[in-house]
Amino acid sequence: MQQNLGSDKILSIDIGGTYIKGTILNSVGEMQIGYHAVETPHLPGPQKLLAAIRTLVSDFPPFNKVSIGFPGFVKDGIVFTAPSIAPDKWVRINLKQIVKDEFKCPVKIVNDADMQGLGVIVGSGFEMLITLGTGLGSALFFNGSLLPHLELSQHPIGTDLIYDKFVGKKALEELGQLMWNKRVEEVLRVLKTVFNYDHLYIGGGNSRFITLALDSNTTLVSNEDGIKGGAALWKRTNTFEIPLQSSVENWQSEFSLK
Repeated sequence: MQQNLGSDKILSIDIGGTYIKGTILNSVGEMQIGYHAVETPHLPGPQKLLAAIRTLVSDFPPFNKVSIGFPGFVKDGIVFTAPSIAPDKWVRINLKQIVKDEFKCPVKIVNDADMQGLGVIVGSGFEMLITLGTGLGSALFFNGSLLPHLELSQHPIGTDLIYDKFVGKKALEELGQLMWNKRVEEVLRVLKTVFNYDHLYIGGGNSRFITLALDSNTTLVSNEDGIKGGAALWKRTNTFEIPLQSSVENWQSEFSLK
């Protein structure tokens, strides 16, 4: 039975390389309807993607806000890259305005891993989320605040591979679960050394194939958990910033350069 939504009826959408998932959330991230999914169109541009979203929500109850997690680099609602779905069709595309024009309500759009992370983090210390799906997604948080997004998926690992290809869907299909898990183990070892996070969350559809032993500060999370970030997106999205003047003064004080 549908619960009382209160004032917020948030359409939360997670766009992946294989599926587009969605639900309706209340202000605290509780799902008010079932978790729905449609296939992501092949190499979708903005209009083809919007058509798929229309299909997804065609039977949804009314909503008054939209949250979208998009697989690429997003800044101020503008998509700059979309390497896992259609790289050539998403260069400086104002997806926020397109969706706002379609649904006539406020819209927030961030990277898909950023939104999923907002749905699962505790909000204390340095937390990191990665997603294992078509490629590898990542998000960083400090005391609950979203840090600037890094497209770790496009970073080289080894001599001729990027993270997307090293542990992405094609690698899993070609190598099998055993060898793929060895690669995931190598990625986790690198991330632990580079980021020294307090807690790591691992999501994405292929996280269910993980068989390696995980550290005590590592947690597997579901897509259903992550999509709840669509509600948190309206509450805590401030980027962690250190005031420049304060940093300079502290540095000068430490080294007696005033």
